[in-house]
Amino acid sequence: MSNNFIPVRVFYEPGALEYPLGRTLVERFRHMGIVVTPTSSHNRVTGIPGKTIAAQYREAKRSLVIGVRRSVTFQSCKPSAHYQLPLVTSCPGMCEYCYLATTLGKKPYVRVYVNIVEILGIASKLIQERLPEITQFEGAATSDPLPVERYTGALKQVIEFFGREANGRFRFVTKYTDVDSLLAAKHEGHTRFRFSLNCDEVVDKFEHNTPSLEERIIAAGKVLKADYPLGFIIAPIFRFQGWQDAYRRLMERSADELAKRAPVGWSSEQLSLEFISHRFTLKAKANILDVFPNSTLPMKEEERKFKYGQFGYGKYVYPPEELEELRAFFHDQAKCYFPLAHVEYFI
Repeated sequence: MSNNFIPVRVFYEPGALEYPLGRTLVERFRHMGIVVTPTSSHNRVTGIPGKTIAAQYREAKRSLVIGVRRSVTFQSCKPSAHYQLPLVTSCPGMCEYCYLATTLGKKPYVRVYVNIVEILGIASKLIQERLPEITQFEGAATSDPLPVERYTGALKQVIEFFGREANGRFRFVTKYTDVDSLLAAKHEGHTRFRFSLNCDEVVDKFEHNTPSLEERIIAAGKVLKADYPLGFIIAPIFRFQGWQDAYRRLMERSADELAKRAPVGWSSEQLSLEFISHRFTLKAKANILDVFPNSTLPMKEEERKFKYGQFGYGKYVYPPEELEELRAFFHDQAKCYFPLAHVEYFI
């Protein structure tokens, strides 16, 4: 697919025009011939068409909202970081299993925030409060921030902010591959650039409107060559006929590309790995089937074990013996292909 997200409609909060980035974005999209409409709030957008829930979802994914983030608090972000860093909400990808089906509902339009300096000011205060500890921020907890970077430049701004922060670290994850504008950023090794990977079988079947696995692996090689700390999230992991061979190919291809691109002296001990098995809530399942009525996602409650999550709601995970087989397999693969990598968790 093309890397380039081009919205078919844009909305903006009038308050966004008080910021240089807000004015620039509105002018740019109008110049591109895209319909740009004011909206009272980035949280309540009307005017996205669609006669069915599935149609509304598709149109929302083609809609961009320019807003101001008013809240001065950041959510916690366990297990990957201390805090979320809110730059973007949602993304143009249409992955059938996406956990944001629960949190964003059936109209997950893409939102960008233009008050980046204010957001970074809050981050700076949080870093000061935790001194002399290092404070970690996650930039992709409710989004994929890379598809809109060509418009906002926010990721580069944030990466260079953390490059100047001795006690701040930034991390984000993406399925997208338009990385070139970030390769020369002065990151100083303080940003971990992670890619969400899955085997071809899962990408082709469930990860609509996203780059192929091969494109992501090549982009990861570019990022590694630019000396960023690199990470892979293998998620969500599914069990299906032939899953071991499919995921083994993924690990082998990733290792081959990194070996080709690695700077002198690089070793896999600088790589982080996160493994997340597929799980679903009943609320997410209902939303997913509204949006993708013909979905073949494996979501049969009787084949899973019910488990309470950290946020108080229940989810369906693989039974313990199946989960243990997955865990053992992926730990073995990590040792084989990335022997010194840091496995952050398997859940």
